[in-house]
Amino acid sequence: MKKTLLSVALGAAVFGLGVQGASAATLDDVKEKGNVTCGVSTGLQGFSAPDSEGNWSGLDVDYCRAIAAAIFGDPSKAKFVALTATDRFPALQSGEVDVLTRNTTWTLSRDTSLGLDFRTVNYYDGQGFMVPKDLGVSSAKELSGAAVCVQSGTTTELNLADYFASNDMEYNPVVFEALEDVNNAFNQGRCDVYTTDQSGLYGIRLTLTDPDNYIILPEIISKEPLGPAWRQGDDQWGDVVSWVHFAMVNAEEFGITSENVDEIAESSDNPGIKRLLGTETDSKMGADLGLDEKWAYNIIKTVGNYGEVFEADVGQGSELKIERGLNALWTNGGLQYGPPIR
Repeated sequence: MKKTLLSVALGAAVFGLGVQGASAATLDDVKEKGNVTCGVSTGLQGFSAPDSEGNWSGLDVDYCRAIAAAIFGDPSKAKFVALTATDRFPALQSGEVDVLTRNTTWTLSRDTSLGLDFRTVNYYDGQGFMVPKDLGVSSAKELSGAAVCVQSGTTTELNLADYFASNDMEYNPVVFEALEDVNNAFNQGRCDVYTTDQSGLYGIRLTLTDPDNYIILPEIISKEPLGPAWRQGDDQWGDVVSWVHFAMVNAEEFGITSENVDEIAESSDNPGIKRLLGTETDSKMGADLGLDEKWAYNIIKTVGNYGEVFEADVGQGSELKIERGLNALWTNGGLQYGPPIR
């Protein structure tokens, strides 16, 4: 009996050590190699897209840069791996990338059976439809019998089937794995309709031969909470990835920007601001994350707060000009809400 109890105790101890090691593995690995590797899309304007020289930009790219700024104080320590919708989860599971910052919807099955973790949403979205104006429709309810371009391996493909079935309509799916192939097929008139997250439709429309000839229909047929994903059992890394976003949201709520962060850091007596910017005496906020106390200051100074990044990448300062909508701060009627840093 004593041998059995000893074996169980030793097994539990080993398991505990394994879990503890796993929880800190990615942050330690990232620090050791000197960069954070993020899985991004193969090219979605406003979220993650390379220019002609291979320089990446977009909301998801800036999230990765913010993670790098929090860890290294340097957003240039972010590296990007372009992944298709099909490739993204195996790439994360295998360790090819440290985190997915790739317009990925948080769902139950992905949060459980795929062995991934989600905790925060950096863009609240919903699936929509884009059609040529000359198709002569003004509602998705008029699309029965249409050929619909859709990317495989996505929640988009599943939502499309649900929507047409629930409305007793038929459709002809035109399916491709690579986003570029879906875009080309629609641009060449091989399908009547393009469906994906509505934010994506705004970006894709800009890439078409004649963007003004296309309209985005009013229906939103799904909930698409988009956010970063990491491997289950990596709790410390999940904390870092999550609090990067929360710090950016809290900074916007406090009115702290990349332009005024130094002035506020020097003059503010607000305890919440001091904890956020690492100026509070004996603060351990950074240490509790495994980071420097200036982790959030470095994000804000080098990348910006959430509102700055949103407006520059997808909002009024971008070609997409998407309204904040659900992505406004909770104080302005939106859903973006950062838990307190204390």
